[in-house]
Amino acid sequence: MNVIIIEDEKPSARRLQRMLERLDVKVDQMLHGVEESVDWFSNNNHPDLIFLDIQLSDGLSFEIFDEVDVKSAIIFTTAFDEYALQAFKLNSIDYLLKPIDEEELAVAVKKYNDRSPQIQNVQLNFDDIKKLLTNPVEREYKKRFTTKIGQHIKMIPIDEIVCFYSENKGTYAHTKEGRNYLIDPTLEQLEGEISPETFFRINRKFYVNINAIKDIISYTNSRLQLKLHSYDEQEVIVARERVKDFKIWLE
Repeated sequence: MNVIIIEDEKPSARRLQRMLERLDVKVDQMLHGVEESVDWFSNNNHPDLIFLDIQLSDGLSFEIFDEVDVKSAIIFTTAFDEYALQAFKLNSIDYLLKPIDEEELAVAVKKYNDRSPQIQNVQLNFDDIKKLLTNPVEREYKKRFTTKIGQHIKMIPIDEIVCFYSENKGTYAHTKEGRNYLIDPTLEQLEGEISPETFFRINRKFYVNINAIKDIISYTNSRLQLKLHSYDEQEVIVARERVKDFKIWLE
């Protein structure tokens, strides 16, 4: 079985690769963006199976299929959940919600292996999914987070949070009052829990609140540096591959 991973978050791609290797599935190639993937598919034999993230740093992964006729079977790895699932089912697509659970990954791989040879490769119609992702139904995001302080549980309203960041394997919420609180979700898990209109993941370590940005400064290597209200503990840098989407998000 020839397998590739298309995922813009390189740590997530490597984690998925390790999980697949434990299932005796060898990953032949890892790709990280739409443009890179189009070029690769245009010049290589297509794999049997693709593990495909939906949102890549340079666009939606569906744009790959607008350029190249890919007939590989697909298992989506996505943070989109309720409103997209029906479309996945209608198109007979396997999907794994991030963060990926190893047991669910094993089930998905088995489901692919159990398919008959006649339906290993499927020509898929993405129209329903694209409509739902570009015009999603109204959904509720978290209004608050909780953290344990000694024997007490503190509630942190979402509009008090300046940024989320990861440090020493923990995830923290930094508030307007300048406090840092350890919270349970990872940054990957936050993707489906906080409003994308308010929060943007600028790099592997930070989500920032658009209302907390007080200055944006040109930085080295085509990156941007952000100055946030009440946060000055470390540099807050928009990764080069996220600058384009970040500017679109600001508008």
